[in-house]
Amino acid sequence: MNSVQDEVSVAQEATIKKSNRRSFLLMIVVFVLPVILAKLALDGEWLAKSVTNKGTLLTDELTLDKLGIDNSAFEHQWLILYNLPQNCEENCQHTLESVHNTYVALGKYMPRVTPVALYQTVLSNDQLQHLSQSKWQLVATPSKAQAFITESKVWLVDPLGNVFMSHEIPNETEQLPHFGKQILADMKKILKYSKVG
Repeated sequence: MNSVQDEVSVAQEATIKKSNRRSFLLMIVVFVLPVILAKLALDGEWLAKSVTNKGTLLTDELTLDKLGIDNSAFEHQWLILYNLPQNCEENCQHTLESVHNTYVALGKYMPRVTPVALYQTVLSNDQLQHLSQSKWQLVATPSKAQAFITESKVWLVDPLGNVFMSHEIPNETEQLPHFGKQILADMKKILKYSKVG
């Protein structure tokens, strides 16, 4: 009788051990498998990377002070800064217009933003007249700025004078409306969440 009970108890212990082993393995799989899959997904770039900004964030510190521009002249506003090419010809004129339209499209955020055009050569009377009808602030490019800004781009500047993002100007005029929408999306997002300026 005892040997039968011993056999039953040994069989029960073996069943319990198997059950415990299965539970332990299942628990490892449940906790470890998602970590392994996540690592593989990141390394293998299975998922599209989430990018919320349309422009390029600057990695090196750049300020208006470094560029030789007096930030106090803009009453600590957000700036859309367009560094005009040496000669502001047709594409430059269209870019000025596109960026100005972007500025106007800011709507209720307009009072917090100033569009600034940095020019390198004297602008023609035609250009000056066109710009005077818009809200552009014209600033002659300081010599200090030429060391940092080597190509024509649109830069976004916070009210503390930090240049933090740039937007590449498209070569094709047809792409300018999309370009303006990208700047608008970045500016609206920033202005919506920032209480500065």
